[in-house]
Amino acid sequence: MWRTICAHFKKVGAIDLNRLRANFGIAVTKVKRPSQLTLLGRSEARLPASPTEARLETFPNPAPRRNYRIHFETDDFTSVCPITGQPDFARIDIDYVPDRLCVESKSLKFYLASYRNERAFNEAVTNRILEDFLKACAPRQANVTAQFSARGGIALTVRADYPDAKIPNAGDEL
Repeated sequence: MWRTICAHFKKVGAIDLNRLRANFGIAVTKVKRPSQLTLLGRSEARLPASPTEARLETFPNPAPRRNYRIHFETDDFTSVCPITGQPDFARIDIDYVPDRLCVESKSLKFYLASYRNERAFNEAVTNRILEDFLKACAPRQANVTAQFSARGGIALTVRADYPDAKIPNAGDEL
């Protein structure tokens, strides 16, 4: 069957299969994994016990001259209420415009999972995620939005932005 298809395309002239075969190895060369990425491609890696132990890994931005937005989202985030010890579940969205570095997604997954035993208020968790993100990749712009599931009938959403927007004082005009 393959020979029939090849013969057809040779006759039509749509694709030069001999040239394609000769160049195919060049087109799909393996990319070397940057040495700073320690989690990607390793199934034996263990989740860090806390955000302090976690490491957000980065790689060079492939288009540093362009402003483009990267969006991460997960519905699997859990932290712990510092007062009750009950779990807090959240959807986390991270949007950023990279500068020189991009955050590798598996390391982000491990970093976020490290909060599963972390006792902190939702506001503190969201701001810490942003701060750690800024330290890791120094983006041009970033925001973290955490939508925490309802507790006692009230849902809570926290959004932390970089650069900070000026927050007006109570007497300032909007």
